[in-house]
Amino acid sequence: MTTSFPSDLEIARSVRPRPIREVAADLGLRTDEVEEHGPTKAKVSLAAIRRLEAENPRGRYVLVTAITPTPLGEGKTTTTIGLAQGLARLGRRSAVTIRQPSLGPVFGIKGGAAGGGYSQVIPMEDFNLHLTGDVHAVGAAHNLASAFIDNHLHHGNSRGIDPTAIVWPRVVDISDRAVRRAVIGLGGRENAPPREAEWVITVASEVMAVLALASDLADLRARLGRMVLAFTRDGAPITADDLAVAGAMTVLLRDALKPNLLQTLEGGPAFVHAGPFANIAHGNNSVLADRIALATNEIVCTEAGFGADMGAEKFFDIKCRSSGLRPDAAVVVATIRALKMHGGVGRIVAGKPLDPALTTENVAAVTTGAANLAKQIDNVRIFGVPVVVAINAFPADTTAEHEAVAEVALTAGAEAAVVARHFSDGGAGAEELAAAVWAATEKGSPDFRFLYADEAPLREKVETIATRIYGADGVDWLPAAEKALDRFEGLGYGGLPVCMAKTQNSLSHDGSLRGVPRGFRVPIRDVRLAAGAGFVTPVLGDMRLMPGLPSHPGGERIDIDADGNVVGLF
Repeated sequence: MTTSFPSDLEIARSVRPRPIREVAADLGLRTDEVEEHGPTKAKVSLAAIRRLEAENPRGRYVLVTAITPTPLGEGKTTTTIGLAQGLARLGRRSAVTIRQPSLGPVFGIKGGAAGGGYSQVIPMEDFNLHLTGDVHAVGAAHNLASAFIDNHLHHGNSRGIDPTAIVWPRVVDISDRAVRRAVIGLGGRENAPPREAEWVITVASEVMAVLALASDLADLRARLGRMVLAFTRDGAPITADDLAVAGAMTVLLRDALKPNLLQTLEGGPAFVHAGPFANIAHGNNSVLADRIALATNEIVCTEAGFGADMGAEKFFDIKCRSSGLRPDAAVVVATIRALKMHGGVGRIVAGKPLDPALTTENVAAVTTGAANLAKQIDNVRIFGVPVVVAINAFPADTTAEHEAVAEVALTAGAEAAVVARHFSDGGAGAEELAAAVWAATEKGSPDFRFLYADEAPLREKVETIATRIYGADGVDWLPAAEKALDRFEGLGYGGLPVCMAKTQNSLSHDGSLRGVPRGFRVPIRDVRLAAGAGFVTPVLGDMRLMPGLPSHPGGERIDIDADGNVVGLF
């Protein structure tokens, strides 16, 4: 008789967490440097980061990224957590640094994002829902600036803002397609002038990106002040400092800036802080979380969103530029089911049963689809970073399929390709992967390099990413994008890095193109400025900044049982 594998929530509830003060003490944190939010989570003071960086050597820094994923995801967060647990089992002081999920996917298509199986961060419900309120603080700060803009228009518009050139949206952290574009200010003179406006999901807010990239409170304040909210009729930028709102925004974010400390199922430290999306933002957790983890551990495993063409490229070109930190190695996660999909077999739809073709041995399809893995390995090695491939094992996989993936990975230049079973076995299932990653960090990244120079023109930066990372033949600029790019360069923003907004479902801008697409050009329909975060965002194809809910949202299954417990969260 077979026993069904327990749900993530059941596994998470089966573990009694360590008191968070014990986890903090193991890291060398003093009691006055830890602000407890109940017994299982806490915030760490910024003073602790400065003290521990001065006292301790920096740990090794490992990025976990992936192949182009299926809509189900390939277990990248699960692998990040399992890897840290495996390293701990090998006697290494290890920590996890990951993003806090958005409520949009939790109640939409993806569900929880705290890892899975026996490689999770706990408490799972807190992780996936409000945690310590950081996302709400970001939304409040962002919308305060929105309110200041319309209030300024209402009271005479002394700065001459062009109502048609307001570039600052409003935000909400729920996927809601109905508010992508809307008309606000209806109902008469007392309700501010009517104008067209837009909403984006909170994790796509520039404020979230600023929170993730800020180095301290003063830097946070300066970045918020530089954010461009609108333009005048003469084309001059209007910043948050111009409208005297940046100081109040900083006050709202003062506590949110402190990294959150949680733990893995096996009791190791996990820092969960900031949550920018990787398809429409830069897709990495905070610099501050990485810094405190690196100052208190021998090795830190962090995660970048979606495939290496997305979060990893942004990790290297945006986050590492901002932080000054350099990675020692990277892990590229692959699954047999995803490689079969890239090889032209089966169809994966979130919320639907898995296509039987994806659970039937097909070495030929795996080998064909592994071209995507080879390209993503190359995308990491372009930056001079050694790569280990983690084959995230599923029950239907076969040894022949795993061997086919390993052969492609090693031929493409990976240091090692390891089958990992951390989902079912926790840290014990990732010990071989952990050993391979530690060995790769011994080699390190002495030749680490950015993809493009700071001084390169913005068009050249975009075209370099499109051709070298995506494999495009070139870039096609729509008129609105060209106009925006010319404006930003004319205003002196040409030296900023680029944060591409594109589909996560393909190396190209077209989510229907699997494997390694060839013979395509990337259309850029718009370019947005994030002067406070410190990048410009080209918007590719039909990419949207506010997701919609599926026909059967995940929120339909989430509820409270008779005992007051959350159910349906996975």
